[in-house]
Amino acid sequence: MPKGVRRRYLALKIVIEGTVTEGELTKGLWDAILRLFGEYGASQTGLLLVEHNGERNYAVLRCRHNALELVRASVASITELKGKPAVLHVIGVSGTLKSIHKKFL
Repeated sequence: MPKGVRRRYLALKIVIEGTVTEGELTKGLWDAILRLFGEYGASQTGLLLVEHNGERNYAVLRCRHNALELVRASVASITELKGKPAVLHVIGVSGTLKSIHKKFL
């Protein structure tokens, strides 16, 4: 990402029977964004999976601040991961990774 681009970090709680791998979560996120907003919309998000804990079922995403609502809508639209019913909840948003850990995880 270019210097000076403001970012937002999202803490997610993953509700699924069993666990989900980092690859499966990433694929589910990108599929949802592409389905809702297309390739151009996806390119504007700057989305990155920063952290994933399969045992505790949480993840941290990073996106551009002006694409936050696109990412939140995409996360909310996910109903299944790896063929199993799943729900992703955004439990918090912050401007720094440190405060995400302090406040939400």
